[in-house]
Amino acid sequence: MKKHKNFIQFDLIMILLLFMFISLIAIYNAQQFGQYAGSNFVVKQAIWFLLGIFILIVFQFFDLRQLQSMSMMFYIIGLLSLLILIITPESFAPVINNAKSWFKFGSVTIQPSEFTKVTTILYCASVVSKHNNKYEIPTVKSDIFLLLKLLLIGLLPIALILQQPDFGSSMVFLFITGIFILISGINWRLLFIIIFSTIIILVSIFSLFFFYPDKAQSIFHIEDYQMDRITTWMEPSQDSSDEEYHITKSLLAIGSGQIYGKGLKENEVYIPEAQTDFIFSVIGESFGFVGASFVIVLYFLLIYKVILLAIEIHKSNIFGALLCIGFGALIFIHTFQNIGMTVGLMPITGIPLLMVSYGGSSVLASLFGFSLIYLVKREYIKQKSYLFK
Repeated sequence: MKKHKNFIQFDLIMILLLFMFISLIAIYNAQQFGQYAGSNFVVKQAIWFLLGIFILIVFQFFDLRQLQSMSMMFYIIGLLSLLILIITPESFAPVINNAKSWFKFGSVTIQPSEFTKVTTILYCASVVSKHNNKYEIPTVKSDIFLLLKLLLIGLLPIALILQQPDFGSSMVFLFITGIFILISGINWRLLFIIIFSTIIILVSIFSLFFFYPDKAQSIFHIEDYQMDRITTWMEPSQDSSDEEYHITKSLLAIGSGQIYGKGLKENEVYIPEAQTDFIFSVIGESFGFVGASFVIVLYFLLIYKVILLAIEIHKSNIFGALLCIGFGALIFIHTFQNIGMTVGLMPITGIPLLMVSYGGSSVLASLFGFSLIYLVKREYIKQKSYLFK
């Protein structure tokens, strides 16, 4: 009975089932415009979810100690997949939407950067926990050593992803690395210097793009379409660029949903790639303010559950706690960026809405991360049951 209780975590299962239901319903509405004739995205997404659930079940046969020992292997595999992608011929790694980010096997495409996000979180959590166990009394030297290790772990995948180029995913890695630096236990004086320097750099870069866009494009080697996204975000206009078109259509779709939405198969606003990057716009039009708010609340509930679990397990297993915070950071940045771009608050990127947007790589990587959190929750429940036995 206790094993059964450890294995089945009803709160996490219910959240996952709700995300799956929302995803399938939203994709069903998104594909009504027939962007890809003969493609049934709902069936394909359901298959990806089933494969993801299989991954979740497989990882429940491990424990956190085994997972930590394999973390470097997972990280190296992630890096190698990004490196192999760069040198793979375009017949197997085509350029899609101006980026070489996918392996293509027949009708199936795999985006390795999605999985590498999770493997990087896994390895960062392992490195921080091992470092803190080794240096119980930290010094400036040990803090700088940890900082350099985290920067190296984060910058390696960023350097490879920028070769695709995929600035959206690189920003996700940068955010995750920053979160791990903040929670690593590094001395607050050193953290203050890092945070202050980061703010100065970000303000300088933003100012450069705003006042001298041509020079910024030249310095950062940014393609024209990427520059259009940035300038459209900083200075919205009524021109006919693709970026402005997407934002205008997205805002129109969300606004036209009003309070309760238009319902199933009643969408009227056509948005290219609605089943992927702009799935939240479909939700807003289909189910209105109420439906969109429910999705946002569900993400906050998942993040709350994950952070609460991190706090609860921190004293007994710091590795598990760090895993939770890393996954929570991944969910947060994807949700903030994706929803932000659909309402014009953030520049357009190819960042999916995790567990809702259509895409095999996104679904499998999300459930890979979710399986790690599920395992942490099982370990915590098991510890509690032993404690009060």
